[in-house]
Amino acid sequence: MTTASTPQQTIVTLDLEGVLVPEIWIAVAERTGIEALRRTTRDEPDYDVLMKGRLAILAEHNLTLSLIHEVIGGLAPMEGARDFLDRLQARTQVIILSDTFEQFAAPLMAQLGMPAILCHQLIVRDDRIVDYALRMPDQKRHAVEAFRSLRYRVVAAGDSYNDAAMLGAADAGFWFHAPDSIAAQFPKFPPTNNYDDLFAAISNALANQ
Repeated sequence: MTTASTPQQTIVTLDLEGVLVPEIWIAVAERTGIEALRRTTRDEPDYDVLMKGRLAILAEHNLTLSLIHEVIGGLAPMEGARDFLDRLQARTQVIILSDTFEQFAAPLMAQLGMPAILCHQLIVRDDRIVDYALRMPDQKRHAVEAFRSLRYRVVAAGDSYNDAAMLGAADAGFWFHAPDSIAAQFPKFPPTNNYDDLFAAISNALANQ
């Protein structure tokens, strides 16, 4: 039975790209030379607009899923990310909430020690990405709200427009390497710019029960 002195269980939710691994679409842009693919959720707050634009570019240039897999195969977690994640998982449960896709995330998860990830799916025909299927709209916020409804204290960190709702739904939220323009729009979330600072901020928030 829960009592007033019982510590609350905790979960940390993290964005993936820009927090633990490089931006996949930027890497594809660098491989293909298509500058328009450099646009990410840091630039476009409407995810549907962003993805429809990407799909149109893929179709125009006949880019395949296999090519994107080649690009992802050459990526590695950001410097210090695996150590940060290991330290965090030694303290509490960690779940990655990402607007990437299962077909992109799998090899990167292996490099991070296979943490749990909730993300979306691509619709692929003959090696062409023809559409995408959201696991559910605004899934990051809904996931955090669900964890809190299960009596978890949730601390979240992200770097883009699509993370703001997740941070807002959590008991505490932090920016990590967010552009100044985004951090300024959501000043209630303290900014952090390296893994030591983020670990300290999350640890303090977890302890503040």
